[in-house]
Amino acid sequence: MRFKGRMELEHGLKQIDIAPLIDIIFQLLIFFMLTSSFVMQPGIKINLPKAVTSEIVSYDNIEVVVSGESVVYLDGKVITMRELEKLFIQAAGRNQTILIKADKRASLGRVVDIWDMARDIGINKINIATNQEE
Repeated sequence: MRFKGRMELEHGLKQIDIAPLIDIIFQLLIFFMLTSSFVMQPGIKINLPKAVTSEIVSYDNIEVVVSGESVVYLDGKVITMRELEKLFIQAAGRNQTILIKADKRASLGRVVDIWDMARDIGINKINIATNQEE
């Protein structure tokens, strides 16, 4: 017994068109290439300390990051204390807030140096980032 669908394939179509299959493969390839670029974002990995009394701060902050090796970063780039001082002088003129994100393993002395520098320049709004303890 011969089925009609099989006969049509044997006699009617001499070759199978693979252009739609190639189009779909390329669309999937482009999709995965675009989405995978969003997965890995470069940044400085810090492990914030936990605090019971932390509050949510939503100001236009200057974020200073202190890594576990006590290296100071600003906008993902290493910054010296002298450059940071110049930036703090500009921030004091604009009355901006400083947010210090320090790793748990960071040197307390480095955090205090940054804090003292900001206070000496005249910045009164200084915050330290923490995670809320659960």
